[in-house]
Amino acid sequence: MSYGQYHASTVYDSALFKDAFGSQEMRTIFNDISLVQKYIDVEVALAKAEAACDVIPKQAAAEIVALCSIDKLDFDLLKEETDIVGYPILPLVHQLVKQCGEAGRYIHWGATTQDIMDTAVALQIREGLAIVERDIKELRVCLQNLSVTHKETLMAGRTHLQHALPITFGHKTSIWLSMLDRHYDRLQQLKPRVLVGNFAGAAGTLASLKDSGLDVQTALMQELELGVPECSWHVARDNFAEVVNFLGLVTGSLGKIAYDVMLMATNEIGEVYEPFVKGRGSSSTMPQKRNPISSELILASAKAVRQQAGLMLDAMIQDFERATGPWHAEWIAIPESFISTAGALHQAKFMLNGLIVDKNKMRENLGLTRGLIVAEAVMMGIAPFIGRQQAHDVVYDACRKVNENGGTLAEQLYDISIVNAHFTHQQIDELTDPANYLGVTQLMIEHTLACSRRRD
Repeated sequence: MSYGQYHASTVYDSALFKDAFGSQEMRTIFNDISLVQKYIDVEVALAKAEAACDVIPKQAAAEIVALCSIDKLDFDLLKEETDIVGYPILPLVHQLVKQCGEAGRYIHWGATTQDIMDTAVALQIREGLAIVERDIKELRVCLQNLSVTHKETLMAGRTHLQHALPITFGHKTSIWLSMLDRHYDRLQQLKPRVLVGNFAGAAGTLASLKDSGLDVQTALMQELELGVPECSWHVARDNFAEVVNFLGLVTGSLGKIAYDVMLMATNEIGEVYEPFVKGRGSSSTMPQKRNPISSELILASAKAVRQQAGLMLDAMIQDFERATGPWHAEWIAIPESFISTAGALHQAKFMLNGLIVDKNKMRENLGLTRGLIVAEAVMMGIAPFIGRQQAHDVVYDACRKVNENGGTLAEQLYDISIVNAHFTHQQIDELTDPANYLGVTQLMIEHTLACSRRRD
């Protein structure tokens, strides 16, 4: 038996864990082959841009376009020289020069290593964000549907882990939806800032290209369909830091949703469950277990991306015109953040698209406090007749008697003369019905849905 595929040492490449904490689609964007291909794409685009600006011969650029090929690379040699140099671009250029013969003298003309690497990462980020955007859109549709379906599904709203006031499950899912809607907006807003290439030469001045520098820069970015930088950003890393912190926001919101689902799936609450798949979430020793695996994986991914977001903020503090090390931290943080985010989005789509909602259990839990969840409704209902503070004191005493003696809030209110003076038993029943104390829940859900749909 061959164990070759089991030699990975991180969850991102592990044959056992890689699809729990990522996706093949996202890993492909950030693997070595894809990255080196993007280095080549940038070098080729640079040759075309410089030929268009009459910086290098057009024939040389044509040969570079035709002859540069990842299939002809010696990756073992590339790896060996990268270990020596510390960066992969010079070793790559060595091989591309040989591939292109006489035209090879014009490869990497006027560029510096970081120009090529930063621009290649911008291309990776563009592809990665396209996947994130697609998955956010799918999740928004799922949450829109849940909000419509459960617009009137009564449940207990909880604050500080205690029953607070009645809500509907659609109200909860519309809050989840609003978070994803805002992330969709953030993504549209950050693209023009982030999907920008970097071409500025050794110290950010393009001195090697003299008066043609800015023309080449513009032509290069047009060739790659990236934004043209306002100035060199070799040591101005807010753009890439923004991307990873955006991913931190996305996974943070997914983590909040996952945390809600995990708590609601406890045996003591039992209001929602992740989709049933035979064997999923089972225990090696407890056959009855149905662990919320997707939620757990989402939470873990959210924590991982949050750490990388902090690393990116740390890496922003760079020295002078080219950094001595913080830049390298991005090589760790950016791929891992995108892969973790892809994993969290995948788990969220699986969980929410198949979420099992137990309406009966929600209604049963709503009655656990025997009417106390609508104490505020009763207080506000009788306050116009006896005064706000006296109403508070009356209801407070009634709640205490329910806790001490049992029964329901309505039954306690039946026996209070000052309440009976203004309300019949039927009116008291109406005051203590959770369905009658939802405020503007329905309007909020409808407004959230309308705003969400306008984005599509």
